[in-house]
Amino acid sequence: MNKPIRQALQGPLAGILAALLALAVLAPAAFGAAPLSGYARPVIEQFLSSQTSGLPGKVQISIDAPLSGSLPPCDALEAFLPAGAPLRGRVSVGLRCHAAPRWTRYVQARIAVMGTYLAAARQIEAGQVLSPADTVVREADMTTLPASVVVDASELEGQVARNRIAAGAPVRREQLRGVLLVQQGQTVKVVSRGPGFVVSTEGKAMAPAAAGALVQVRMQGGQLLTGTLGADGIVERGN
Repeated sequence: MNKPIRQALQGPLAGILAALLALAVLAPAAFGAAPLSGYARPVIEQFLSSQTSGLPGKVQISIDAPLSGSLPPCDALEAFLPAGAPLRGRVSVGLRCHAAPRWTRYVQARIAVMGTYLAAARQIEAGQVLSPADTVVREADMTTLPASVVVDASELEGQVARNRIAAGAPVRREQLRGVLLVQQGQTVKVVSRGPGFVVSTEGKAMAPAAAGALVQVRMQGGQLLTGTLGADGIVERGN
């Protein structure tokens, strides 16, 4: 190679060529896949819309063009999902042509379910009783959040934070517990109901319990009874 040319390639020009080569390699990843167009798009959209019709929230569907190139023509196209594929996030949608020549291809799609959830308006400390002012409503793709995220403020009534919840974090059901109405060893009233009778006795709770929880009560004679703790602090037993 000519010496001046070789020196030029080793100088600033070499850096420019390397940068252009890197840009060419990284461009598809940086800008994302192109959206799918053509006859197959409405087939996929109709299929995914029918599959997601029962999901809560507003469903948004985006479909990418296959990396393998344009789809062959087909007069009898069917869309399908592989067995066990979830209807959330990034999914692989199959396309099966039933006309000759038969073929099967896969395209990538993304299913977003937009909805609202409750996030901590400020830092919530462990043991704090929650109030409506402690949370704010946020909108997001619900497929990116845990299934246990709280979406209704009524779920927070009478709830206490089990641990600290950071400001802005989604509030999840496993982070909450009911307010403890009785403590271990506390004397509680036990009401047993049956056809034509109601019996009321007292005993000591064997463990702390919140409203709606099953609680064991040791009676004066040593017998253990189990019932549901009501919001009034009374243990109800059905027969």
